[in-house]
Amino acid sequence: MSVQQRLQELREHIPEIAPADARELRDAGAVLIDVRERHEIAQGTPEAAHALGRGYLEMRIAEVAPERGRTVLLMCASGSRSLLAADDLRRLGYTDVRSVAGGFDRWKDEGLPYTVPELADPDASQRYARQVVLPEVGEAGQAALGRARVLLIGAGGLGSPAALYLAAAGVGTLGLVDHDRVDRSNLQRQVLHRDDRVGLSKTDSARATLEALNPRVAVRTHALRLAADNVESVLGDYDIVVDGSDNFPTRYLVNDACVRLGLPNVYGAVQGFEGRVAVFGAGGRPCYRCLHPEPPAPGTAPPCSEAGVLGVVPGVIGLLQANEALKLILGFGEPLVGRLLLFDAGATRLREVRLRPDPDCAYCAPGREFPGYVDYERFCDAVAGT
Repeated sequence: MSVQQRLQELREHIPEIAPADARELRDAGAVLIDVRERHEIAQGTPEAAHALGRGYLEMRIAEVAPERGRTVLLMCASGSRSLLAADDLRRLGYTDVRSVAGGFDRWKDEGLPYTVPELADPDASQRYARQVVLPEVGEAGQAALGRARVLLIGAGGLGSPAALYLAAAGVGTLGLVDHDRVDRSNLQRQVLHRDDRVGLSKTDSARATLEALNPRVAVRTHALRLAADNVESVLGDYDIVVDGSDNFPTRYLVNDACVRLGLPNVYGAVQGFEGRVAVFGAGGRPCYRCLHPEPPAPGTAPPCSEAGVLGVVPGVIGLLQANEALKLILGFGEPLVGRLLLFDAGATRLREVRLRPDPDCAYCAPGREFPGYVDYERFCDAVAGT
């Protein structure tokens, strides 16, 4: 049987619909899938269509159309490949599969709306190919990553893995806040830096690494110590804050500024063989002060220089922070809002603790006016002295 004979046979069993009718069905809840190849989709694709190339269709169809009774509309360039694809889906048990007659060529000729992917240049297409094929990312998600602005507090143990993977994923602007310089003792866990950069500012070292990894990312450095008089001018240029700081005064300052500015705060902390991560303020509440209204008592949370840390622990927590930031940008999954994730490297165990907003929180409780910034060093010292 020739290809044309096979297509004619399929037309006797598979409904073909006009592009305008396909648009109405899509607006009513049907799933529209563009089965063309990536180089074809670069010329445009219908609005709200799922780009699922012919080679991935059978393997990925359940992700965009898990209910086999749902109406599925398939489109190719001219209406031939979509018939073959429809036949495959029918064999998989999909009961209402239709082919868009004339394909994208006719859709465009009839003046129906379509979008041209922002990720059209060859470098970006190759660089991000493995994540763009994910339905949760796609061309639109990759473009959202490119527009995102993420600030990392600290270019150390937590900031290093978070920055590397956010840069690799294509986050358009990464800001780095750190006033310190690279020390040889950092290299066991702070993988942004190298031995030949000992003595260099951490922000300059981090920028060199990130720009070498992905020159498409704009790296902005803030070689300063955050304080009440500069925190808003720094944080105000970003969409998301990833807090990898290693001291309580900075954590309280960053929390209060994020509450003030309405920014999600992706929190992480490590000690010894343990780490924790949460997202504060992405939907409003709770905030860091709901978890810790006051700093811990002296001796209960010594710094890594005293307590030590296994190098892979900040690696794990920093990657979890990067994952939370990517979910917030892409708008998929369930961020760690109202949940504290605890990691125990010794037992290789993850445990989740629910966090409830403090109804009396001085900073994030409903109806409370922002009480202002405090002297955070004195605040933490005063508690430590009690």
